[in-house]
Amino acid sequence: MSQRIAMWSRLSLLTLLLLPAPALAGGKEKVAALAPSGLVLVMDAKGNELVAQNADEPFVPASVTKIVTAWLAMQVLGADYRFQTRFYLDDKRVLYVRGGGDPFLISEELALLAPALVAAIGQKPLTGMVIDASYFPAGLSIPGVEDSQRSYDALNSALAVNFNTINAVRRGNKVESAEKQTPITPLAIREFQARGPKGRGRVSLSQNPAVSLQYAGELVVAFIKQAGGSFNGKISTGPVPASLAPIYVHRQSRPLSKILSELLLGSNNYIANQVFLEIGAHRLGGPVSLEKSVKVARESLAAHGLDGAIVLEEGSGLSRGNRFTARGLAKVLTLFAPHADLLDGRKGASYKTGTLDGVRTLAGYTSISGHGPVRFVIALKGNNGAMRFQLLQAIESGL
Repeated sequence: MSQRIAMWSRLSLLTLLLLPAPALAGGKEKVAALAPSGLVLVMDAKGNELVAQNADEPFVPASVTKIVTAWLAMQVLGADYRFQTRFYLDDKRVLYVRGGGDPFLISEELALLAPALVAAIGQKPLTGMVIDASYFPAGLSIPGVEDSQRSYDALNSALAVNFNTINAVRRGNKVESAEKQTPITPLAIREFQARGPKGRGRVSLSQNPAVSLQYAGELVVAFIKQAGGSFNGKISTGPVPASLAPIYVHRQSRPLSKILSELLLGSNNYIANQVFLEIGAHRLGGPVSLEKSVKVARESLAAHGLDGAIVLEEGSGLSRGNRFTARGLAKVLTLFAPHADLLDGRKGASYKTGTLDGVRTLAGYTSISGHGPVRFVIALKGNNGAMRFQLLQAIESGL
């Protein structure tokens, strides 16, 4: 019997020695072994820090920034806030469209809008369209948003359709819409032929604001025609005459809470900054400006003791000038907890990822046996995105 016990003892010891070191250690040791230079903070519902590794080191949050933007939007605008687009008609049947920065003015929304607009203006031909985009000043620049053709670099605008992008497909010499809900327009064909890749693809209209406004006008016209209206004129830009009152005001069918859910799920940078810009204009008056939104954000954060802990240059996470501390973000997670269901949720955890070259972040909520619900912040330097989830798994395995 003693020999058998000794044999099993040796086998058990050998098994332990063959296991990876992190598997022998507790949760904190696992975290340290996996990413000794990583920033990791885990706090329970009472504010106790279960893991605090490099937690005071400021980090670039990347798209984790969108959690802060979503919290600010819920604070300033409210869950039921609806973006608006206003329409005016003069005595010559020129239709004026005043953009209100609606981030979700997509084809499906235009299909809802057009019948109500035609009912208001009638079916007699329109003689022209003038787009008033003055709610967003000319020259508006967002730090980190590049002047490129990539769809995630789309230009922010007072009036933009389909996130300021065109999705088309080339079949031979013919360009067609890649979305059955979106009519193809002359400008869409030209832009895709000039810049789109062969085959199917989405291109951004970030190069020229006039081009994106022209496309928005063309698509509005296409949906007006689909709804039984008529248009015989040109599309131009300019202010709405002060003497005109709106003939129709379209309120976005999605409340802000739904837009934020889509934002956090898809991590759309264009939507994030449309929302961020509205925060400032709503509180301080239009037109929008990055300075107004940064000011409102700073004041809201300072009211919760977060001045310096959360520094924002813009609302999407594209700017490397955004800087957070782990404890600051953990406090925002506490404040945002009533809306945690807006985040992507998988296997009991709800979180947001962030990715820039050399930056990998992860933050959100999960539960740990013996500790209950916790908030966590993970920030790593480098491009190993999988490591974020290995750390999360180590945290969830027990502390």
